[in-house]
Amino acid sequence: MGTSDNGDKSGAASQPPEDRERSAERIRILGELHGEIMLFQPIAVTEISRAGARVETSFALQTDSLHEIRLTLGDRSVILKGRVAHCSISDVGEEVVTYRSGLEFVEPPDRVFSVISEFIEAIKDGRRIG
Repeated sequence: MGTSDNGDKSGAASQPPEDRERSAERIRILGELHGEIMLFQPIAVTEISRAGARVETSFALQTDSLHEIRLTLGDRSVILKGRVAHCSISDVGEEVVTYRSGLEFVEPPDRVFSVISEFIEAIKDGRRIG
C-alpha cells in the first residue's frame, strides 16, 4: 500500500476519487517543472501587414511569448508563428476586458508570406475600386 502525503498508509480508500481512477501513477514534482499549452482562442485582427498584425482578444498575451496563429485570409487559411511585441488593455466593459496586442510574424514560410501579401494587395485593390 502506498503512503499518502501525510504518512497515512491506509491505501486507495483514503485517496481522492480522481486518484483512484487514474490508469498510471502520478508523482509529485519536487522543485519546478515548466510547460506550455497551446490553445486556439478567437482573435479579431484589426490591422495586418506582411510583417505582423494588430489583434484584439478577451485575454492578455504575454510580451515576447510565441504563439501559433491561424488566419483565414479570404478563401485561404494559413498557420504561422507570431511573437507578442506588446499587449495592453484597450477597453473595459461591464463584464469583459479587451486587450490589444501587436504580433510580429516569425519566419513565415514563403507560401504563407505569399498568401498574406496577396490578401493585402486584394484589400488595397478593392479599396481603390470602391
